[in-house]
Amino acid sequence: MTVCGLWPRPHSLRGRFTIANVAFLAAGLVLAAAASIAATYMVLIGQIDDSLKSSQSALAHTELGADGLRRLCTLADLLQGSSAQGPSAGAGGSSIAQAFQQDLFVVLDKHGTPATVCQDGTMAVSPEQRRLAAALPDAAKLAASGHAATVESGSQEYRVVALRLSDGTIVVKGMRMSGVKHAMVKLLFWEAAAGVVLLALLATGSLTAARRRLSPLEHMVETASAISEGDLSRRIRTSRHGSSEVEQLSAALNAMLQQIETALTESERATAQLRQFIADASHELRTPLASVRGYLQLYEKGMLDADEQERALSRVSAEALRMSRLVDELLALARLDDRPALTLEPVDLCCLVREAAADLGAQQPERPLRLLLPGGAGDAAEDATEEAAGAGSAAPSGHVLGDEAGLRQVVGNLLGNVRVHTPAESMLTVEVTDAGDGETALRISDTGPGLSAQDAARAFDRFFRADPQRSRDTGGAGLGMSIVQAVVKAHGGAVALTPTPGGGLTVTVRLPTARAEVTV
Repeated sequence: MTVCGLWPRPHSLRGRFTIANVAFLAAGLVLAAAASIAATYMVLIGQIDDSLKSSQSALAHTELGADGLRRLCTLADLLQGSSAQGPSAGAGGSSIAQAFQQDLFVVLDKHGTPATVCQDGTMAVSPEQRRLAAALPDAAKLAASGHAATVESGSQEYRVVALRLSDGTIVVKGMRMSGVKHAMVKLLFWEAAAGVVLLALLATGSLTAARRRLSPLEHMVETASAISEGDLSRRIRTSRHGSSEVEQLSAALNAMLQQIETALTESERATAQLRQFIADASHELRTPLASVRGYLQLYEKGMLDADEQERALSRVSAEALRMSRLVDELLALARLDDRPALTLEPVDLCCLVREAAADLGAQQPERPLRLLLPGGAGDAAEDATEEAAGAGSAAPSGHVLGDEAGLRQVVGNLLGNVRVHTPAESMLTVEVTDAGDGETALRISDTGPGLSAQDAARAFDRFFRADPQRSRDTGGAGLGMSIVQAVVKAHGGAVALTPTPGGGLTVTVRLPTARAEVTV
């Protein structure tokens, strides 16, 4: 906490809230106390003025002069003395005098000099009466106004009214203000004590409430510190004591932290994939390059005879062709990673399937193949293409919206995987069907060895081969399924791998259906 001038400035937010609340309440209490003290003082003064004016009004209605007032005092003294019995009888006159002196009662003659009230002199002018008479600024003017006034005499204050009698004598009635001052002091003391208690309770309650309401902010600081230290999974927990604004801030920060964690995770994964991709590409290119370089060195040194030279040239050509295919596949993946804008148009997927099936039938005539296309199906390998073609011409369905070259590569890669990775006698089923939701499904099922769950999860990774021992000449570089996934995603579709009932693997490709019918 720092002190600036007379006001402390705490560093914590709850401390500042507490001081602000206490300051506002203190100002309110001061104003309320000042208003209550002023109102109480005015009420008490009003009551004193009413009492003084009522007594003076009664005296004014009697139309007595100074002599009549003295005779009245003497008569009252005699009546009091005659009615007294025993030892107390001698004190009768003094009781009447004391009745006159209960409040200050001063009689001023025509010269403004204090005079006695009773003729026998039992009520002599006291020093306090003389001080009050001397303190009056203008008794005649006060009597003419008919209002009460406050007069100071030494350390004492009086509230007085004046009345002019019929003979010109002025009677001054006064009341001491010491009782009013004492009441004001007691009221101020109790209000100050109550204010201190209220301020202490407010400070305690404000600190407690601020600590509870601002506890989510402290947890945000802890979470931010933990995240800066590397714990990206930390989140800001919700608090039942937090306000709606704090809860909204917590939700927004949690969403931001989730996005940051996802972005960092994706960045780390992409970096790891890039490193793995570079390592795999280097490894795939290093082997054919080493073979080419070895054969060329042998040829240059003349260590090969005529037959070996021909075989060496054949191997160099094969390795060059394999490197060319690998480079083409890498370029295709690079283009697809850049998400190019494809020229989409209605493509007859059934036609692509029939052509790819014909190519597979030429390469593996012994493989049983069944085509399930819209409108009909083929059951035998030797006549599947013909029956499927007839079915396709009967109904112009199975059209998808896409790029024909990319989709042809997808179908070719999938059937090529079946040709390479499954026995020639295993059954292959290719189906084109309406998947609903405006999509067409291409389903390719085989009865081969299939894939394990771990291999199926990595089937779309680049340079992944389920059988690492398979020759690169027959197994490829492991980019076929990666290209399939990239092309399908570029078309806004999806590809999935599922086990075939009874054994084998089923690849399902979902593509957007072309809305406009095209007659083939």
